[in-house]
Amino acid sequence: MSEQKVIAVAGATGAQGGGAARAILADPDSGFTVRALTRNPDSPAARELAALGAEVVQADFHDEPSVHKAFEGAYGAFLVTNFWAHGSAEKETEEVNVLVRAAKAAGLKHVVWSTLEDTRELLPLEDERMPVLQDKYNVPHFDAKGEANELFRQAGVPTTFLNTTFFFQGFLTQVRPLRGEDGVLTLTLPLEDGKLLSGVDSEDIGRTAFGILKGGERFIGETIGLAGDHLTGAQYAAKFEAALGEPVRFRSVPYDVFRSLEVPSAEEIANMFQYYGDFDQEFTGARDLGKVRELNPALKSFDDWLAGNVSEIKAG
Repeated sequence: MSEQKVIAVAGATGAQGGGAARAILADPDSGFTVRALTRNPDSPAARELAALGAEVVQADFHDEPSVHKAFEGAYGAFLVTNFWAHGSAEKETEEVNVLVRAAKAAGLKHVVWSTLEDTRELLPLEDERMPVLQDKYNVPHFDAKGEANELFRQAGVPTTFLNTTFFFQGFLTQVRPLRGEDGVLTLTLPLEDGKLLSGVDSEDIGRTAFGILKGGERFIGETIGLAGDHLTGAQYAAKFEAALGEPVRFRSVPYDVFRSLEVPSAEEIANMFQYYGDFDQEFTGARDLGKVRELNPALKSFDDWLAGNVSEIKAG
């Protein structure tokens, strides 16, 4: 056991970090062991990881010494921040700076950073097609992560940049199919007809990160685009229909209409979907499902994810 390389997993009790931790722990021949970082080591999720063999340690991004201590002696790390915990791009940037400083100080040999594109590289703020949010972002939870990539590079932290995408889990919350006034289930998205929406099971992010860590140094400095499926709105609706056993229609709503809806983070979600739509070739084209599956053979398609979540969708 002492010869195993320690992988520090940030957010280990969340979906992404949990996926990474469980994937590593399930492979006793990987040469890795897990140090699970969590703010609450006594939580049920943390105890579950400990029972699987993880070393659970307390660490808080807003308590920098705790992060430095958690990284000491580790070989590598899977790093992720949770924008939605506070909704602030500025706070997320502060958190990433803590992670970068701790990774540099610990001399980590390989970091996989869960990130996203900076939309401003293709859509300057001067472009008036969408509102600017939080003073200097199109899609804050994209742009802050994409901007933070440079922090890892400038610090010289050996990093693989794992570009994520829309989580299939979003269909259980913000954009779940709802019944229209006529009683028909309707999937309402700010997605133009015929445009592709790349989606992924959030746990596949961690599982793919494990594949990257196993691949070793050849992935350092690389950017890898992640998705589990590329489908149009109508195709998503058809799959919901088949799984639920009743009609499900797709309704495309204009971006500005969605921005005005009383749903959480409506403006940001609409901006995100507009970025997906306006730059679908660049975004979807950067996510090769075959290459992702080489890193993560258990990669879930939307059909796979839906089969495991259909009861929850019906209950909703």
